[in-house]
Amino acid sequence: MMQVPHYIAPGEIGIQRTAFEGGKWVRLNVGGTVFLTTKQTLCQEPNSFLCRLCQESQLLSETDDTGAFLIDRDPSYFGAILRYLRYGKLVIDKNVSIEGVLEEAEFYNIASLVKLIHEKMDEIEANKSQQKHVYRVLQCQEAELAQMVSTMSDSWKFEQLVNVGSPYNYSSEGQPEFLCVVSRELQSKIKTCGSGACSTAQSCEPEQEEEIVLNPDCIVLHERERDGRH
Repeated sequence: MMQVPHYIAPGEIGIQRTAFEGGKWVRLNVGGTVFLTTKQTLCQEPNSFLCRLCQESQLLSETDDTGAFLIDRDPSYFGAILRYLRYGKLVIDKNVSIEGVLEEAEFYNIASLVKLIHEKMDEIEANKSQQKHVYRVLQCQEAELAQMVSTMSDSWKFEQLVNVGSPYNYSSEGQPEFLCVVSRELQSKIKTCGSGACSTAQSCEPEQEEEIVLNPDCIVLHERERDGRH
């Protein structure tokens, strides 16, 4: 059953204000989910909306029937906001997007968190650009193509499909042949170096997976050269 907001009458503001100032704990109803925290936590960012909520009486005009302050925002992102105010760290659940947390941090005017999220997003983009990939070229006939793609494991990603069938195909089957280029991220393995372990991406001789590392652009180049000769 939906809770009906309780609007404080002008004569009740003084009573509610006195009770609020005298208490340490604050209840927040964010999008229907109730969070319990302290005034000290909410005031970690002095210029934020949440700190103003603890200080300005005009913001005490709307609560639910339990006395929790109503905030019309998505509660799934508020956990990350509250954890940052409590611990000073950015901790985001796997099912929560960092872009959504950024939007909420901007809404609550938590400048230090906004800066931290931008730095984290830049770091993620930098890591993506530095990520190495392993490429594998698979040869198959047209009848085998659909099954091969459908049974491909989750770690492999389809990149290119090149028709390498010759126009002078005199085989009995008469099916065109294809080269299918797939890739996946190259994972660094941990190996023992002396007395301890180290990442092969940082030091020691890498133990890379025994895969064929190719540039898929060369496949397209050979295809164009073949077309030019014919």
